[in-house]
Amino acid sequence: MSTQPKTFLTPEEYLEIERRAEYKSEYYQGEMFAMAGAKWNHNLIAGHLVIQLGLQLRSRPCSVTPSDMRVLVNATGLYTYPDVLVVCGEPQFLDGQRDTLLNPTLIAEILSPSTEAYDRGRKFENYRSIESLAEYLLISSQRVSAELFARQPDRRWLLTAANSLEDTLELPATGCRLPLAGIYERVEFE
Repeated sequence: MSTQPKTFLTPEEYLEIERRAEYKSEYYQGEMFAMAGAKWNHNLIAGHLVIQLGLQLRSRPCSVTPSDMRVLVNATGLYTYPDVLVVCGEPQFLDGQRDTLLNPTLIAEILSPSTEAYDRGRKFENYRSIESLAEYLLISSQRVSAELFARQPDRRWLLTAANSLEDTLELPATGCRLPLAGIYERVEFE
């Protein structure tokens, strides 16, 4: 019995395929991984987050984008699409296509049962190697829960958790405040 060998792609081959594709895929260590669509709560939370951050960042040198902006983690070679990201200062891109960001300031992931372990574990491990990354925000789509990991001057990460609709998270790197009531507006849990 023979098995088919895995086909490994170079980052250049991945980008060539990805830039022509009708769907998004992540890339890591020679392999492409198709991304599944998100459920209602996930999209609603992501939309609220983009609106809240966008309104607060209008007069600052920062920009917020939804999940269609690809990020390259240079140190590990991970190409991924965060749910929401903020870049402060001049955005730096991989090349002239301006579709692969290198210097996010804040990355937010909306947790679902299928992605939570990855977002908390291996993905955060990769993200921590991004020099510009100052804040990593995890927001549950299953219950009221938000966790902010903020990089400290000594390179450690400080966790601030919020679990009530009355709570507000302060994002020092962007100068934003996120009331959980606004993030979870009209979100219904099963």
